[in-house]
Amino acid sequence: MHIICTKAFHLHKILDATLDPLVLVNMNENMTAYAHHQAIPNIITTSFVSNYTLIGGSGSTIALIIAILIFSKAKSSRQIAGLSLAPGIFNINEPMIFGFPIVFNLPLIIPFVLFPVVGSLMGYFATLWGWVSRTVVLVPWTTPPLIGPYLPTAGDWRAVILQILIIVVGVFLYLPFLKISERVSEIQAEENL
Repeated sequence: MHIICTKAFHLHKILDATLDPLVLVNMNENMTAYAHHQAIPNIITTSFVSNYTLIGGSGSTIALIIAILIFSKAKSSRQIAGLSLAPGIFNINEPMIFGFPIVFNLPLIIPFVLFPVVGSLMGYFATLWGWVSRTVVLVPWTTPPLIGPYLPTAGDWRAVILQILIIVVGVFLYLPFLKISERVSEIQAEENL
Protein backbone atom coordinates (compact mmCIF):
# COMPACT_ATOMS: atom_id res chain seq x y z
CA MET A 1 0.00 0.00 0.00
CA HIS A 2 2.88 2.38 0.79
CA ILE A 3 4.23 1.98 -2.75
CA ILE A 4 0.81 2.69 -4.32
CA CYS A 5 0.22 5.78 -2.17
CA THR A 6 3.73 7.12 -2.70
CA LYS A 7 3.46 6.58 -6.46
CA ALA A 8 0.11 8.44 -6.52
CA PHE A 9 1.70 11.31 -4.60
CA HIS A 10 4.58 11.54 -7.05
CA LEU A 11 2.55 10.78 -10.19
CA HIS A 12 2.26 14.42 -11.16
CA LYS A 13 6.04 14.74 -10.75
CA ILE A 14 6.51 11.81 -13.11
CA LEU A 15 4.07 13.30 -15.61
CA ASP A 16 5.68 16.75 -15.35
CA ALA A 17 8.52 15.66 -17.63
CA THR A 18 5.96 14.84 -20.32
CA LEU A 19 3.37 17.53 -19.72
CA ASP A 20 5.46 20.57 -18.75
CA PRO A 21 6.83 21.17 -22.26
CA LEU A 22 3.31 21.01 -23.70
CA VAL A 23 1.67 23.33 -21.18
CA LEU A 24 4.62 25.72 -21.35
CA VAL A 25 4.28 25.92 -25.14
CA ASN A 26 0.55 26.57 -24.67
CA MET A 27 1.35 29.26 -22.12
CA ASN A 28 3.83 30.91 -24.47
CA GLU A 29 1.30 30.87 -27.32
CA ASN A 30 -1.31 32.47 -25.04
CA MET A 31 1.10 35.19 -23.87
CA THR A 32 2.09 35.97 -27.46
CA ALA A 33 -1.53 36.13 -28.62
CA TYR A 34 -2.46 38.36 -25.68
CA ALA A 35 0.47 40.70 -26.38
CA HIS A 36 -0.69 41.03 -30.02
CA HIS A 37 -4.38 41.47 -29.09
CA GLN A 38 -5.35 38.20 -30.78
CA ALA A 39 -7.72 35.44 -29.69
CA ILE A 40 -6.20 33.35 -26.91
CA PRO A 41 -5.78 29.83 -28.36
CA ASN A 42 -5.22 27.45 -25.41
CA ILE A 43 -7.09 26.48 -22.26
CA ILE A 44 -4.62 24.06 -20.64
CA THR A 45 -1.47 25.93 -19.63
CA THR A 46 1.02 25.91 -16.79
CA SER A 47 -0.99 28.53 -14.89
CA PHE A 48 -4.23 26.62 -15.52
CA VAL A 49 -2.76 23.50 -13.89
CA SER A 50 -1.44 25.45 -10.89
CA ASN A 51 -4.74 27.21 -10.24
CA TYR A 52 -7.45 24.67 -11.03
CA THR A 53 -5.79 21.25 -10.85
CA LEU A 54 -3.22 21.40 -8.03
CA ILE A 55 -4.58 23.97 -5.57
CA GLY A 56 -2.49 23.60 -2.44
CA GLY A 57 -0.13 21.10 -4.04
CA SER A 58 -0.63 17.60 -5.41
CA GLY A 59 -4.06 16.23 -4.58
CA SER A 60 -5.29 19.81 -4.07
CA THR A 61 -4.82 19.26 -0.35
CA ILE A 62 -5.82 22.82 0.57
CA ALA A 63 -9.39 21.49 0.44
CA LEU A 64 -8.49 18.70 2.88
CA ILE A 65 -6.85 21.18 5.24
CA ILE A 66 -9.98 23.34 5.19
CA ALA A 67 -12.23 20.29 5.66
CA ILE A 68 -10.25 19.25 8.74
CA LEU A 69 -10.19 22.74 10.25
CA ILE A 70 -13.95 23.18 9.79
CA PHE A 71 -15.39 19.71 10.34
CA SER A 72 -12.91 17.50 12.21
CA LYS A 73 -13.20 16.94 15.93
CA ALA A 74 -9.97 14.93 16.16
CA LYS A 75 -7.35 16.98 17.96
CA SER A 76 -4.42 15.33 16.16
CA SER A 77 -6.00 15.98 12.75
CA ARG A 78 -6.63 19.62 13.59
CA GLN A 79 -3.04 20.07 14.80
CA ILE A 80 -1.58 18.64 11.59
CA ALA A 81 -3.96 20.75 9.47
CA GLY A 82 -3.04 23.86 11.47
CA LEU A 83 0.66 23.21 10.91
CA SER A 84 0.06 22.44 7.23
CA LEU A 85 -2.03 25.53 6.50
CA ALA A 86 0.78 28.07 6.01
CA PRO A 87 2.85 25.88 3.64
CA GLY A 88 -0.38 24.68 1.96
CA ILE A 89 -1.30 28.25 1.06
CA PHE A 90 1.90 28.31 -1.01
CA ASN A 91 1.18 24.89 -2.61
CA ILE A 92 3.66 23.04 -0.42
CA ASN A 93 1.83 20.09 1.01
CA GLU A 94 4.45 17.66 2.29
CA PRO A 95 3.50 18.40 5.94
CA MET A 96 -0.04 17.24 5.12
CA ILE A 97 1.00 14.35 2.88
CA PHE A 98 3.37 12.77 5.37
CA GLY A 99 2.15 14.28 8.65
CA PHE A 100 -1.53 13.41 8.40
CA PRO A 101 -0.57 10.99 6.66
CA ILE A 102 -2.10 10.60 3.21
CA VAL A 103 0.70 8.30 2.09
CA PHE A 104 -0.42 5.51 4.43
CA ASN A 105 -4.10 6.40 4.41
CA LEU A 106 -6.05 4.32 1.88
CA PRO A 107 -9.42 6.15 2.25
CA LEU A 108 -7.79 9.54 1.56
CA ILE A 109 -5.93 8.39 -1.54
CA ILE A 110 -9.29 8.25 -3.39
CA PRO A 111 -10.10 11.99 -3.18
CA PHE A 112 -6.37 12.78 -3.40
CA VAL A 113 -6.33 11.30 -6.91
CA LEU A 114 -9.93 12.17 -7.88
CA PHE A 115 -10.15 15.82 -6.82
CA PRO A 116 -7.49 17.20 -9.21
CA VAL A 117 -9.46 15.63 -12.06
CA VAL A 118 -12.65 17.30 -10.84
CA GLY A 119 -10.90 20.66 -10.49
CA SER A 120 -9.41 20.32 -13.98
CA LEU A 121 -12.79 19.55 -15.51
CA MET A 122 -14.47 22.43 -13.71
CA GLY A 123 -11.73 24.81 -14.82
CA TYR A 124 -11.69 23.48 -18.36
CA PHE A 125 -15.41 23.78 -18.99
CA ALA A 126 -15.72 27.15 -17.25
CA THR A 127 -12.94 28.42 -19.52
CA LEU A 128 -14.31 26.70 -22.63
CA TRP A 129 -17.76 28.21 -22.09
CA GLY A 130 -16.28 31.68 -21.55
CA TRP A 131 -17.23 31.97 -17.89
CA VAL A 132 -13.60 32.80 -17.05
CA SER A 133 -10.74 34.19 -19.13
CA ARG A 134 -7.96 32.00 -20.45
CA THR A 135 -4.61 32.20 -18.73
CA VAL A 136 -2.20 34.64 -20.36
CA VAL A 137 0.36 35.32 -17.62
CA LEU A 138 2.82 32.77 -16.25
CA VAL A 139 2.86 32.91 -12.45
CA PRO A 140 4.97 30.80 -10.06
CA TRP A 141 3.38 27.58 -8.84
CA THR A 142 3.75 28.86 -5.27
CA THR A 143 1.31 31.73 -5.85
CA PRO A 144 -1.37 31.48 -3.12
CA PRO A 145 -4.99 30.62 -3.88
CA LEU A 146 -7.29 33.51 -4.81
CA ILE A 147 -4.29 35.53 -6.04
CA GLY A 148 -3.24 32.62 -8.25
CA PRO A 149 -6.19 32.62 -10.67
CA TYR A 150 -6.51 36.42 -10.72
CA LEU A 151 -3.02 37.16 -12.02
CA PRO A 152 -2.76 34.62 -14.88
CA THR A 153 -6.14 35.61 -16.29
CA ALA A 154 -4.98 39.24 -16.47
CA GLY A 155 -7.24 40.30 -13.63
CA ASP A 156 -10.41 38.27 -14.21
CA TRP A 157 -12.23 38.23 -10.85
CA ARG A 158 -14.47 35.39 -12.10
CA ALA A 159 -11.44 33.08 -12.04
CA VAL A 160 -11.15 33.74 -8.30
CA ILE A 161 -14.83 32.80 -7.84
CA LEU A 162 -14.22 29.64 -9.88
CA GLN A 163 -11.27 28.67 -7.70
CA ILE A 164 -13.33 29.24 -4.55
CA LEU A 165 -16.04 27.01 -6.01
CA ILE A 166 -13.47 24.31 -6.86
CA ILE A 167 -12.08 24.45 -3.31
CA VAL A 168 -15.60 24.19 -1.80
CA VAL A 169 -16.34 21.16 -3.99
CA GLY A 170 -13.02 19.70 -2.85
CA VAL A 171 -13.86 20.21 0.82
CA PHE A 172 -17.08 18.25 0.38
CA LEU A 173 -15.34 15.62 -1.75
CA TYR A 174 -12.68 15.05 0.90
CA LEU A 175 -15.14 15.16 3.83
CA PRO A 176 -16.65 11.63 3.71
CA PHE A 177 -13.22 10.08 3.20
CA LEU A 178 -11.84 12.17 6.06
CA LYS A 179 -14.59 10.85 8.35
CA ILE A 180 -13.81 7.27 7.30
CA SER A 181 -10.10 7.84 7.90
CA GLU A 182 -10.69 9.31 11.35
CA ARG A 183 -13.06 6.47 12.28
CA VAL A 184 -10.43 3.91 11.24
CA SER A 185 -7.86 5.76 13.37
CA GLU A 186 -10.22 5.69 16.37
CA ILE A 187 -10.76 1.94 15.97
CA GLN A 188 -7.02 1.31 15.71
CA ALA A 189 -6.38 3.44 18.80
CA GLU A 190 -9.00 1.48 20.77
CA GLU A 191 -7.48 -1.82 19.67
CA ASN A 192 -4.02 -0.69 20.81
CA LEU A 193 -5.23 0.06 24.34
